[in-house]
Amino acid sequence: MSPRASRLADLDLVALAERLGERCRARGVTVTAAESCTGGGVASAITAVAGSSDWFETGYVTYANGAKTRLLGVPEALLAEHGAVSRAVVEAMVAGACRDSGAELGVAISGVAGPGGGSPDKPVGTVWLAWGNAERAEAECHHFAGERAAVREQAVREALIGLVRRLESH
Repeated sequence: MSPRASRLADLDLVALAERLGERCRARGVTVTAAESCTGGGVASAITAVAGSSDWFETGYVTYANGAKTRLLGVPEALLAEHGAVSRAVVEAMVAGACRDSGAELGVAISGVAGPGGGSPDKPVGTVWLAWGNAERAEAECHHFAGERAAVREQAVREALIGLVRRLESH
């Protein structure tokens, strides 16, 4: 892990959101979040920062597949073929969120937080995240340990770290 990455990992959620806000303001970028298993945790961390309305206008909690389709334009066929916890779906989620909100950068999260709902190929703790915009996205699969709250918090942390990294690397 790079020194910058380890520093990000050491920050609490509010400090990560503050750093994200600094980078957004410096670059004139707005962000959005499309969340499933985190239930608005990313939006909550961001809006804990005073003045976040300067760079965060819209977040989406699309817990059910129907909401992913209705609000973010995720095709039903994509959900049927790959399942909600997949690269294809989080990439479609982030594209839809950016398209609808007009944000230049977004993150999408879908996973199995537990305690139930896991399967042999997608056990509890499996979380897909995608960062990008309406045209392109980069996705990663993570396997987080712990109970439901721990999985959700780790997913929110990784989402924020990913947003900061993308703004710091460009």
